[in-house]
Amino acid sequence: MRVRIILTGGTIAMTYDESDGSLRATRRPIDAILSELRLPDLQLSCHDLFCKDSRELTDADRDVIVAEVRRALDEADAILIFHGTDTLQVTGEALHRSIAQPRGPIVLTGAMRPYEFRDSDAAQNVTEALLACRLLNPGVYVAMHNRVLSFPGVVKDRKSLSFVRVAGAAMQG
Repeated sequence: MRVRIILTGGTIAMTYDESDGSLRATRRPIDAILSELRLPDLQLSCHDLFCKDSRELTDADRDVIVAEVRRALDEADAILIFHGTDTLQVTGEALHRSIAQPRGPIVLTGAMRPYEFRDSDAAQNVTEALLACRLLNPGVYVAMHNRVLSFPGVVKDRKSLSFVRVAGAAMQG
């Protein structure tokens, strides 16, 4: 199975700078995460699109993400997008509106805490998202925290620090 990973930034892509206490994009934690997983029959290719806090993404950036996903769907069986959680739902909705009939699953994931933190959810979310890429029907999804939710109608719940469906949203997938 061919999975194209598109990196857009967010907490999952950040590292902690001890000198000033900030989160920065100084290394690629995705390489470390993937090296810890047993993925014998996956062909993974990574594309660094952005390395931004998702709160800094613009509509023009989302247009770039949509265009990259369209291109990648010609070469891959599934797309996995690493994205910041603050605006993941906006990008998921844009993908859902713009790519009506994807030929494979488009899965977004992220992390609430950087990979280097002891209580990070990054490795779990990447593992779940890769499995979701293998099992899901074509569509747009978020995979995090032992859940897979399909767009439209997914929002970040700041109280539970996870994603939930909006009441009344149509179920898919």
